[in-house]
Amino acid sequence: MRIAVGGIHTECSTYSPVLMTVEDFRVLRGEELLTAEYFNFLVADGLEHIPLLHARAVPGGPVSRPAYDAFKVEFLERLRAALPLDGLYLAMHGAIKVDGMDDAEGDWISAARAVVGPDCPIATSYDLHGNVSQKIIDQIDIFAGYRTAPHIDTRETMVRAWSMLVTALRTGTRPGVAWAPVPLLLPGECTSTDDEPARSLYRRLPDFDARPGILDANLMVGYVWADEPRATACAVVTGSDKAAASKAVEEIAASYWSERENFRFGPVTGPLEAMLDIAERTETRPVILADSGDNPTGGGVGDRADVLRSLLARGWRDALIAGIADRPAVDACFAAGEGATLELRLGGSLDPSSLVAKVAAIVVRLDDPGPIAERQAVVRAGGIEVVLSARRRPYHNIDDFRRLGLDPSTVRLLVVKSGYLSPELAPIANPNLMALTDGVVNQDIANFTSVRRQRPVFPFDRGFDFEPKARFSARWT
Repeated sequence: MRIAVGGIHTECSTYSPVLMTVEDFRVLRGEELLTAEYFNFLVADGLEHIPLLHARAVPGGPVSRPAYDAFKVEFLERLRAALPLDGLYLAMHGAIKVDGMDDAEGDWISAARAVVGPDCPIATSYDLHGNVSQKIIDQIDIFAGYRTAPHIDTRETMVRAWSMLVTALRTGTRPGVAWAPVPLLLPGECTSTDDEPARSLYRRLPDFDARPGILDANLMVGYVWADEPRATACAVVTGSDKAAASKAVEEIAASYWSERENFRFGPVTGPLEAMLDIAERTETRPVILADSGDNPTGGGVGDRADVLRSLLARGWRDALIAGIADRPAVDACFAAGEGATLELRLGGSLDPSSLVAKVAAIVVRLDDPGPIAERQAVVRAGGIEVVLSARRRPYHNIDDFRRLGLDPSTVRLLVVKSGYLSPELAPIANPNLMALTDGVVNQDIANFTSVRRQRPVFPFDRGFDFEPKARFSARWT
């Protein structure tokens, strides 16, 4: 049996003015896809996996139409060349916004369906922050979504989707997909599965899996920073029994709706200056401060210098900021060399509205892995060290710091552009603070322009009733 594998995976804030291009994506083609960390589980007796194309990028602004079209054309060409197929597995995210297009995943999956035909089962895996639509559901036979945020089950989720596809092919059965939209849209920072009530809601999903006729149960938080019609939470169930799937999907949707007033931020959270006041009084270390409004893993631009400006104004000592995306500043550091002192204008290199900080900085360390876009520089301004990157990227893993000769566990204050902390940073935070900073993924969602969302939707609207109603894939007949 022959299973093709591919997809496109990123998350896009419609409030960001910075379009993503081809260069922002890591693209796996052909055999390199099968050996990549996320996909190397694709081994089973009697199965031939046909690797196509998978494009993945750090979340950001909308994807430029030329970039999306280039990926889609190549993917479809590879898909046509792979025919005939017994199955197709698509590793998606669910919150892509393509410039000038609604529902990019719906477009991608529909195009794939048109190539493989009606008899080839399609399985998809999604981030729980993805937005689902009827167009998507109508093209697929199998769906699995992450059950953790922070995401520590990406590979596990991919295996769930792929395993259901393999079982369907081997048994000759055809699963179906049911879903129920929920008019509820909250930031990921309020719905982390480390905190209640999300923790309990997600821990109950395996109980649904165990029911007769249910193969995989999912609760999708959705992506709040996308002002488009499909942006909403939902429940999605893959099943073998339509009645059982209908009941399960409505129960999951109702349980999420019933908790709508109970979601809160996990860490101590507040305005930037209030969080810095707490950090100044704290004697333990490292205090880790999340610059939430400019978080690149949520779609933020990553080039704001708000926190740096505030720390400089306070004369802060022993702080590490990781990092600020600023290619011109990185280029200037490389031109000057390690040990040089130079005047830098940090921030605002991508989004003209981002705050900047003008500093006299010493170049402490340069990192040149080869490609210019991967260069990094560490500079010191007063008592503050700042990691600068030539491209938008997060600093969420300990190895990100070790590569630069830095130890985040020893500093008095570590600032990262993040919402909830990554699984590697959270254990060393002592304590963790989250600043409600500005940016294209800030937490003040009520004041974002909301023109194209379907209304009503909580918390943009209140005082309306909701009763979940199961909907089915057009393929589940």
